[in-house]
Amino acid sequence: MDPENQMLRKLTRVLFGKRTTPAAPEISQSAPSTAVQRQPREAERPAARSPGRARLEDLDLSRATLIEREEHCISRKDISPNALKVLYRLNECGYHAFLVGGGVRDLLLGDTPKDFDISTDATPEEIKQLFRNAMIIGRRFKIIHLRYGREIIEVTTFRAHHAPENEFEDDASNRSIKGLDSAHSSSGMILRDNVWGNINDDALRRDFTANALYYTTDGFRVLDFANGLEDIDNHVLRMIGDPATRYREDPVRMLRAIRFAAKLDFIIEPGTRAPLDELASLLESISPARLFDETLKMLTGGHAEETFALLRQFKIGTVLFKSTMNATRDPESPGSKLLVLAMRNTDSRLAEGKTVTPAFLFAALLWAPLQQELQRMLNGEAVTLTDQQEAANRVIGRQLQITSIPKRFSIATREIWELQLRLEQRSRRNVETVYQHPRFRAGYDFLLLREESGESLNGLGQWWTDFQISDKNLQEQMLEALGKAGGAKRRRRRKPTRHPAGDSGTAA
Repeated sequence: MDPENQMLRKLTRVLFGKRTTPAAPEISQSAPSTAVQRQPREAERPAARSPGRARLEDLDLSRATLIEREEHCISRKDISPNALKVLYRLNECGYHAFLVGGGVRDLLLGDTPKDFDISTDATPEEIKQLFRNAMIIGRRFKIIHLRYGREIIEVTTFRAHHAPENEFEDDASNRSIKGLDSAHSSSGMILRDNVWGNINDDALRRDFTANALYYTTDGFRVLDFANGLEDIDNHVLRMIGDPATRYREDPVRMLRAIRFAAKLDFIIEPGTRAPLDELASLLESISPARLFDETLKMLTGGHAEETFALLRQFKIGTVLFKSTMNATRDPESPGSKLLVLAMRNTDSRLAEGKTVTPAFLFAALLWAPLQQELQRMLNGEAVTLTDQQEAANRVIGRQLQITSIPKRFSIATREIWELQLRLEQRSRRNVETVYQHPRFRAGYDFLLLREESGESLNGLGQWWTDFQISDKNLQEQMLEALGKAGGAKRRRRRKPTRHPAGDSGTAA
């Protein structure tokens, strides 16, 4: 061998180690062919379940009422193709899988579901083995997200009841319950909910009867475990089990009761309604981040006006928005009217397919508390930008103790408020600056709501409306009318006069 090649091989072994040749795979002696079979990709990997399609007849459905295809209105053409794909895939691999919850409920009501959830007897690990796009999320409540483009199909494993011995104090740390599948606090709140069961257990673990309906592709039937179909027909929202116990398990169920009643135009059944005021304070034990998410669901679901009206009827509203409820007790006050108008405007935008921003919602929710705070600080004196910023810090700070508000939204909320002052200062320089502000449109819309709610702003909204719809020449005339000086001139600070060393600058 060439000496140079020998040296190169030695150097390669020193740098990268000795190269090893992979061993040839062992081939069974009984195999008819010597060809090596390709290993299946993860998406094709069979789960540890006996072969054969799962059949509905294999389940104990003695507690369920079966509604045959001709007796309900659900059609496969109204179901997401991706959800159907997941159902068929699980069934073909021997797992029982059902469309469940709000998707079934909305289809029975003739509505278009926002999303489709699936419940199955496959564990999260088995689901992940079947689908390459599966992601296990959550610790308290493990679920699987299957992403198909922008659509996410949520898959959960059948839940069962908890072991009573796994009880912890209310202030127990996450470390103390680490590794447990089942845990609850001494007050009854569920801390870990990963105990697998069967479909009968799972149905009774759901919150409302209208959500305990299961749709199967096996005969295209609906399974009703809690007379949910009857409650849907009667437009009644009823808790499964003892309502007080279920609210203690997860206080957010109280917010779901409000949200569903407003969204579906359902009457909250008296037993389900009774504990709401007594247990409203339990919401204070929920993390501010989760309460922010639940608040957005309530106010951006297309029924914000009805939802907020329901919140006023219960102490839940005072727990979530204490300063807002205190500042808007008079329904005829401008603050109360602005809030109603903002909720109505949000619902209208969503109905038209437009977007809404949480920043605008919180600007409306906290506007009346902001005005109260300014009144306490200034006692009727003129408001400056510094005063408003200080008041905004206090008002938002109090709200953050209950619901978190991500900075990208709280900053935008402050900007909408600050623009209200700047929109009132009509000088050439200020108008030109404000008109180019990235939040101008939101600030202008908020200004119109203030006028519509009854605030006296001397035609300010109409002036800004005219300015926007005018051409360049007319805009220039409107600016000229404000005065070339741009309002009162600001006094410039005089530069200090420099004096030679030893000179005090005063005459002898």
